[in-house]
Amino acid sequence: MAPSKKFSKPVPLAELVGVAVDPLLARQGFGQSSLILHWDDIVGARLGACSEPIKLQWPRRPVQRLPEASVEPATLVLRVSGGMAIEIQHMAPQLIERVNSHLGWRAVGRLAIRQGPLSKALARPRIAPPDAQALAEAGKATQGVEDEDLRKALTLLGARALRGPAGRE
Repeated sequence: MAPSKKFSKPVPLAELVGVAVDPLLARQGFGQSSLILHWDDIVGARLGACSEPIKLQWPRRPVQRLPEASVEPATLVLRVSGGMAIEIQHMAPQLIERVNSHLGWRAVGRLAIRQGPLSKALARPRIAPPDAQALAEAGKATQGVEDEDLRKALTLLGARALRGPAGRE
């Protein structure tokens, strides 16, 4: 009897990492890994370079909470390097709004800042900005979008898609 060969299809690394990382992040209060993985995109490159989310601290919920009772938002604990803590504290309302927009609901109500060195464990290559030709072509496709912020985001996404996966620095 001949041994049977097993073939497996290729699986994106992101799927394997997500399965391994999500339980670890859940212990830190994160329901999903996107907040950590996309931190630079959420807060911007300048603030992303000097800060990182450590955990989400959810308030204790009463045992006999009514179903219609609202869910209290969490506290996002950030590690911040150097003297940027004051600037991040000053920008807290805008950062909370950006995080909640990314998550799609009012998950975060306040920030708690911890000064200290950042971990470089999640360092990933920076995505190079798209070239002018790709931006122009994507801009044509998004001309009908009325919301300026949405149009800018769609234009950038389209330009990166037109450029392809070779746009890493």
